[in-house]
Amino acid sequence: MKRFEEMNVNTKLVEALRRINFIEATEVQERTIPLAMEGKDIIARAKTGTGKTGAFLIPVLEKIKPSGRIEALIIAPTRELALQIYDFAEKLRSGTECRSIVVYGGTSIENQIRNLRSRPEIIIGTPGRIIDLHNRGAIDLNSLKFLILDEADTMLDMGFIEDIDYILSLTPKSRQTMLFSATMPQKIIDIAKTYMHNQSYIRVGEEEEITVDKIKHFYTIAEGGMKFATLLSYINSYNPEKAIIFCRTKNESNILHDFLRAQKFDAVLIHGGLTQAGRERSLNRFKGGSRFMIATNVAARGIDIRDVSDIINFDVPEDPHVYVHRVGRTARMGGEGRAFTIIKHDERETIKDIEYIAHIKMEQVKLDINEYRSIRVFQNHDDSRRGFGRSRYGGDRRSGSSRDRGDHRDRSDRGRSRGGSYGSENNEQHGRSRDRRSFHRRRV
Repeated sequence: MKRFEEMNVNTKLVEALRRINFIEATEVQERTIPLAMEGKDIIARAKTGTGKTGAFLIPVLEKIKPSGRIEALIIAPTRELALQIYDFAEKLRSGTECRSIVVYGGTSIENQIRNLRSRPEIIIGTPGRIIDLHNRGAIDLNSLKFLILDEADTMLDMGFIEDIDYILSLTPKSRQTMLFSATMPQKIIDIAKTYMHNQSYIRVGEEEEITVDKIKHFYTIAEGGMKFATLLSYINSYNPEKAIIFCRTKNESNILHDFLRAQKFDAVLIHGGLTQAGRERSLNRFKGGSRFMIATNVAARGIDIRDVSDIINFDVPEDPHVYVHRVGRTARMGGEGRAFTIIKHDERETIKDIEYIAHIKMEQVKLDINEYRSIRVFQNHDDSRRGFGRSRYGGDRRSGSSRDRGDHRDRSDRGRSRGGSYGSENNEQHGRSRDRRSFHRRRV
């Protein structure tokens, strides 16, 4: 691998990279940075965790100069990913004189408008908040030189295509566009053809859907309340060092989190119903040493947590592609990991679908749950306050209102999930139908 100084990155930026122990470029960085510095439009396919953030941020920081105008816009599907990119930009701040800010829903838009008055050159944000700020006149994209779409396939899954289309229509035709994605569905290719000029394609490794061979895949069958006993048996049998446990809904993740805490496990919780500050605290605690993170699909893509040993699907994903996105949180950067899924008898066909889509073989395991059968799930809870009867806590059937099933979303950071997998939360739906009706789409 090349060192960054061999790629014509300026000395100050190289020093800033060295301070955070970035000495050699990853493959996607080595292939992307030279083309980006030449001004090429780029569409890059590489797995999550391969260094894509550096691949687009380093050339942007190299090429833009302090101007007091917005010259680079980096769009991410989730607040967590936007904050992650911003954190990386801040770590490199000593290598550039340009300023960055991050904008996202679920927090005060007025504070973000005040931050924009500092006239940053780089905006990092989620689609809905970017549109909201533009509609308020707080963001002017007429001077934009760089547009980056990160985790483009996730934005497609989350129903953001109309928002991206609208944002792109606000930018100059002369901008340089870079699109990064873990997979390359046809709609992503269509975006590239529509909005890019003589784009260069970069493919690093295989698509994420078929690169899960380093993960050991297990499943077991459990019904009703035995799902909780099964989880405890897995934890005590396989002793995961650090695990993310996925649930379908916020209510179920709340119950599971409290259950594990009652069993004296160090567990944190993350889903779209928490405040942004709460979500950040959970992520920091998990990165800092907490053993378990209970999550809904908000954590399935884009969050860089590299030492996860196990992914546990307390609920089997309804879409096999979501399984791949979930288990992609382990086996990062060439490592190995385990994925364990609890299914009901009537979900066995889902295992076959996952095996077919992901090109894997899942091994069925039997766990001894006898010593855990008597442990009560609701030790300190008012069941009615949760909105669940006792028959629900094992996941026999999905209950509650449609709002429970869909997860509550922040009003300014939602999405529609038209046929996608990530509409359950942290998506963006903006109530801007009048804006879209009044805007005549122009191809660029």
